[in-house]
Amino acid sequence: MVIRIYKANMAGRRNASVSDFAEITDRKRKPHKSLLAPIHKKGGRNNQGIVTTRFRGGGHKRRFRVIDFKRNKDNVLAAVEAIEYDPNRSARIALLKYADGEHRYILAPEGLKAGDTVMSGEQAEPRVGHCMPLSKIPLGMAIHNIELQPGRGGQICRSAGCSATLTAREGDWAQITLPSGEMRRVSAKSRATLGTIGNADHMNISLGKAGRKRWLGRKPHNRGTSMNPVNHPLGGGEGRTKGGRHPCGPTGVLAKGGKTRHRRKPSNSAIIRRRRPGPRYIGSK
Repeated sequence: MVIRIYKANMAGRRNASVSDFAEITDRKRKPHKSLLAPIHKKGGRNNQGIVTTRFRGGGHKRRFRVIDFKRNKDNVLAAVEAIEYDPNRSARIALLKYADGEHRYILAPEGLKAGDTVMSGEQAEPRVGHCMPLSKIPLGMAIHNIELQPGRGGQICRSAGCSATLTAREGDWAQITLPSGEMRRVSAKSRATLGTIGNADHMNISLGKAGRKRWLGRKPHNRGTSMNPVNHPLGGGEGRTKGGRHPCGPTGVLAKGGKTRHRRKPSNSAIIRRRRPGPRYIGSK
């Protein structure tokens, strides 16, 4: 993938860039009709119509591509028909056609191209795009789409350019190192797909103008200090102020410094080493 920079013929194009979509098999190709589903937009509102997530709404109409995160069609060869664009995620998706005629979408790893064959199950070889239990994957290999519980489907490392590393195995447990630096143990029966998710340059794309953000369904993010006191705890004051208190949300919940993970979350025992602390983490320097 290569980032294409627009010619600066107007202000909105001056700092904008876009993917060249070189890995897409055919840009005029339509998605597989049986694997499409409608998306009902909520605009950040719950079932009572109350905004629970601010600054969401609008955006271009999309249709959901049904992705096979479980990869549970074992020991059946599948040919990659095409690498396609998915508007709902940063990664590319691959359309598989199994030997019995069934079609499924999967996340496309780096290096997978049309015409390749992939397989799932314990009998699969350790190659890019194959899905296997962690008990069968060689140590040190890059993996993605990792299950936290066997049979539940992949939940970790699903965005563009992400991969984890299988570092150790002991008994019924496997140890993986995540991109954040966190080390976690999961069941050795859980499945993962070999390789790294493609489209790694997605993070280098510059939108260039506010309108492209609106196309993605993101509304302008208003600062609390620019609001009135009735709308936000940081609002009001004569002239420009810094708010007069620690940063917080509209309900007064502090926004910086605190740990957000539940103290007694059941899966805490599965974390061997916490992720690397960021700049806003308590105790960081």
